[in-house]
Amino acid sequence: MFFHFILLVSYSLTFLCTHQVSSSGSSCTEYPVFTPSALVVKYGDPANVTCDVCEKDCSGDVFGLEHAVGKGTQNGTTMIWTADSLTEWDTLVMCYYNNDNGDQCISTLDITIYHNVSISFVNHTGMMFENQQYTLQCSVQNVALDLQSNNEHKKPVNESFTLNITPSREDNGAQYWCETKLELGPAGPQRPPVVTSEKLPAIVHYGPELKEPPNPDVITITEGDTLHLNCSSVGNPSPSYTWTLPTNSPSYSGSVLTIKSVGFEHEGQYICTVSNTVGTVTKEFNVDVQVNSIPYIIAGMILGALVLVGLSVGCYCKHN
Repeated sequence: MFFHFILLVSYSLTFLCTHQVSSSGSSCTEYPVFTPSALVVKYGDPANVTCDVCEKDCSGDVFGLEHAVGKGTQNGTTMIWTADSLTEWDTLVMCYYNNDNGDQCISTLDITIYHNVSISFVNHTGMMFENQQYTLQCSVQNVALDLQSNNEHKKPVNESFTLNITPSREDNGAQYWCETKLELGPAGPQRPPVVTSEKLPAIVHYGPELKEPPNPDVITITEGDTLHLNCSSVGNPSPSYTWTLPTNSPSYSGSVLTIKSVGFEHEGQYICTVSNTVGTVTKEFNVDVQVNSIPYIIAGMILGALVLVGLSVGCYCKHN
């Protein structure tokens, strides 16, 4: 089977990640620092981040890590947050400390979650036929975007893109897929992740096409020779063959009809009908069987030789 690969669409999604800091008063000289400064995570993947609560203004003993999912651990003034599988779109991770003035200095981690990419046909199921137009759709599903700069609201959204295709029989066995290159801003991976959809095979149905060139008007063959009538064809689904043969000839259903020793009874018209669920083609063979003159020539030569021998014998007897 012939395979090639077609890239449907490559789309870049850009997310602006903002690191939020706040305080309940005005005396914060520094804020907790997350490493990395923001998280970009595929839906369902694990995640982790560290928070250095403070460097200079840590005289107070009240600090911690607030989180809706996952778990937090402490190592001195460093807080570590981990999640085995991140599936909550509104995940909140907040690191804070209280300074000597009683003000709470807070940093909130920005988390962007992206989901998978899929490909499908629009308003089509079942077989594909050559030279007909179809629409492929690439869907980027459940991507969480920040809707406001204060990071209070996130909403998973879907993005879809379409491409019209007109497959030919050469496309039978091709595979279609789509990719999204996620440009996730300075907080994202240094190599932006490329999310690839599943492979969608193209099974293109087309009618029979004869592989051999057209026949001459009449196929002339000598009696006793071998006759080959080639009706081979290609098609999807694979075609079937039906032959209409001269009178009293046995039925046949193959692509190539072979008669090892042709006689005059094999003379006439042969019609090959090739069919599948898409279409039908026919091919005609008109066979003319000629007399094989070689046996007659040989017989004449033998007869002539016998006559010469007889004459020689007769002359010899008369001479005696």
